[in-house]
Amino acid sequence: MTEQLDPQKLLAKKKRIIMEVAGQIHDVVEDTLWTDYSRLPELSQTLQALMADLQAFRKEQGI
Repeated sequence: MTEQLDPQKLLAKKKRIIMEVAGQIHDVVEDTLWTDYSRLPELSQTLQALMADLQAFRKEQGI
């Protein structure tokens, strides 16, 4: 039997994951820009995909 998660909990989980990626971008910019700048495009694409997923989820759930 599969238990469905509460939409608010799923929303919180998605937001947490987005903030982790945003934190990685911040760390690169703040600490290692000169050596890790090549990571920024990949991290930005990941962030964009996660945000699109979040927006679609919110629309689907009406939240």
